[in-house]
Amino acid sequence: MKRLSLVAVALFGSVLVVAGCSMIPGMDGGWTTLIDGTKGLENFNQIGDANWRAEDGAIVADKGKGGYLVSKNSYKDFQIRAEFWADTTTNSGIFLRAQDPKKIGADTAYEVNIFDQRPDPTFGTGAIVNVAKVSPMPKAGGKWNVMEITARGDTFTVVFNGQKTVDVTDKQLLDAGPIALQYGSGSLKWRKVQIRSL
Repeated sequence: MKRLSLVAVALFGSVLVVAGCSMIPGMDGGWTTLIDGTKGLENFNQIGDANWRAEDGAIVADKGKGGYLVSKNSYKDFQIRAEFWADTTTNSGIFLRAQDPKKIGADTAYEVNIFDQRPDPTFGTGAIVNVAKVSPMPKAGGKWNVMEITARGDTFTVVFNGQKTVDVTDKQLLDAGPIALQYGSGSLKWRKVQIRSL
C-alpha cells in the first residue's frame, strides 16, 4: 500500500512538471507564439509604411503602400502555423529564410503567397513564388484560414486549410534567416502565428 502511494505521488509530480512546462509564456509543446490575438508586435521589426496595429483580437493592417513584420530571430529548419483573415483583394505572404532583413522579396527569401487575385495564379495563394506552383489555386479571401509551412533543409511543404499545396525541394536559400509577414494591399488580420524549430 505504501509503495502504491509513492508511485501515485511520483506520477502526480510528473504531471505537474509537464503541466508547468506547457504553461511557460509563449511556449506550447515546443511552439513559440509570435502573435497571439492583440500581442506580438514586439517580436518583429517593422519595415515599410503598413499601419500595423492590434485590433479586435488580431494584428491588423489595411493601409499603406506595403510593409513587413520581420521576426527579430532567425530560423533555418522549422514549422510555422499561422491563422489569418484576408479579404478578396489582399496581397500578402509569409517569407522564409530572409537573407536581408531590411530588403524582403521573393528573390532573397521564399515567399509563401497569399494573393487570390495575382495576375499569374500559378504562383497565387498557397504557392511558393518562383519555386512551387499551385493548381488549382485555393482562395483565402473573406474568411479565416490556417497556413502550415515546414522548411527542413531543401524540402518545403505548405498546407493551406488542410490541403497540401506545396511539396518541393529547392536549394537556393539554405541559410537561416528571419521570417516576415507581408502587407501589400487589401485588409489583413493575423490572429495567431506560431513557430517551432526542427
